[in-house]
Amino acid sequence: MPTKDSASIRLLQLSDTHFGEVSGERLLGLDPEESLSDVLASVRANESGFDHLVLSGDVATEGCPASYQRVLKLLARDLPLPMHWLPGNHDGPVDMLAARPTSRESVFELGDWLCIMLDSKAPGEVSGRLAEEELNMLEDALVRHPGRPTLIFLHHHPVCLGSGWLDGNMLQNPEALFAILTRFEQVKALSWGHVHQEYRGDYQGIQLIASPSTCIQFAPRIDAFTLDRQMPGYRWYELHSDGRFDTGVVRVPNKSYGIDFDSQGY
Repeated sequence: MPTKDSASIRLLQLSDTHFGEVSGERLLGLDPEESLSDVLASVRANESGFDHLVLSGDVATEGCPASYQRVLKLLARDLPLPMHWLPGNHDGPVDMLAARPTSRESVFELGDWLCIMLDSKAPGEVSGRLAEEELNMLEDALVRHPGRPTLIFLHHHPVCLGSGWLDGNMLQNPEALFAILTRFEQVKALSWGHVHQEYRGDYQGIQLIASPSTCIQFAPRIDAFTLDRQMPGYRWYELHSDGRFDTGVVRVPNKSYGIDFDSQGY
């Protein structure tokens, strides 16, 4: 992976941490707090330093305030970085905002880059939807910053990935999103969580990128719910001042987490 230089911005993306209400609570046999700790140890072992952290949703499994406090405490101890986060379908947006108000800012600058955080949570639904106010906010930010290369984050995937059960829970109005994005040349990439797997694609010159979970992984291109044996991981971005970027995924070394690979869902 590239070595950080003084002219670039190093961004870390963590996704789908799925913390329970109490410490030690397990998700399909795995302790999400243990796996996030392992991911953060991998960050420290593999990286020379980051400038910023993004959490792209499903920080908690049930949206409990205690879950957010435990995640923030662990990050403050092991990876104290400026950060932003956005809600996933499992999250409680009000409790996220209360836990760390400044981290729910929708638009922020990183060096020469602009980052936009979209809230795709649809109340009471597993699938996502961008409300009209979110789409208006996105368009307004792009109009106001025409010269800044832009990286956009949301939780739900906006394109089909070839997994029936996952694609039934994707963003439900992607056409409205892409109708805006394709009008602005400064949009370089759209990055999401939710799918617990890696993905790279392209839509009219915009890079489409999915990040793995810091806990359980979903097997790609399988119609029924199936867990993958890939390890938890994180995604890194190197944002260059000329609008180019590099990105990649690093995973925890092989380890047994006691995952129930026969599970039919959660």
